[in-house]
Amino acid sequence: MERAKKRVRIRDIVLFVCVILLALLFIYPVFFALISAFKSNGDILKDPAALPSSLYIQNFKDLFQQSDFLGAIRNSVIMTVVSEILIVCIVPLAAYGIERRKSKITSLIYTYFLAGMMIPFHLYMFPLFKQMKIFHLFGNMSGTIVCCVSGAVSFGCLLYCSFLKGIPVEIEEAAMIDGCTPFQTFWKVTFPLLGPCTGSMIILNGLSIWNDYLMPYLVLPSGKAKTITVEIAGFVGQYSARWDIVFAGTIISIVPALVIFCAFQKYFVKGVTAGAAKG
Repeated sequence: MERAKKRVRIRDIVLFVCVILLALLFIYPVFFALISAFKSNGDILKDPAALPSSLYIQNFKDLFQQSDFLGAIRNSVIMTVVSEILIVCIVPLAAYGIERRKSKITSLIYTYFLAGMMIPFHLYMFPLFKQMKIFHLFGNMSGTIVCCVSGAVSFGCLLYCSFLKGIPVEIEEAAMIDGCTPFQTFWKVTFPLLGPCTGSMIILNGLSIWNDYLMPYLVLPSGKAKTITVEIAGFVGQYSARWDIVFAGTIISIVPALVIFCAFQKYFVKGVTAGAAKG
């Protein structure tokens, strides 16, 4: 028994040390960006790892003066919030229809959605842009929102279908007996039970949309404010770079993502683990 206890303790210590090292590995880039945001560009190039001698806030002033960063923040917020609302309204309904209406057609649709996860974006990028031009979605915010929503359908159906398998059908049948329509049954009975899964979807897709660079860069019109990531990347040129402004914009962009993750963290962990177990 004593030997077993010693083995367990040694294993716990090793795991604890590994977790600490991984935490430091992931925290260090954020810490580096934070200290660099309050240093001049010369100080960053001179000694990148040194702590700032004073709170140098001229970086943040230059960020808003030399770019339309407020417009970029507005576009990022609109794109993220509207996309998230549409994803939460559309994807659960699609997964509910697939999971509760078992047939060859729904199985084929489910397989079709999953197949979309296996195709890289760069493979269908040019045909996608041609279709967007045909439907007059290229060059405006609605085009990026449609792409964000459609891109979330595959993984969203996988996650929601896995979670729906753990919800008893008898609950929905009881609601229908009480007079609820299928639409009311889903939104008033089933959807509240999908809270952890919805929290996971909000975090995963929200962070992905907020940090997306390629789609806004290619779709939104040039010469106007795009999104935060595109505006920040504009300060990195071929022969020179304003790293002080880049890190200042990076810190500003991290704050909303951190707030969203902290708000939905418990739902995220619960939804991912439950979906993995029930799938």
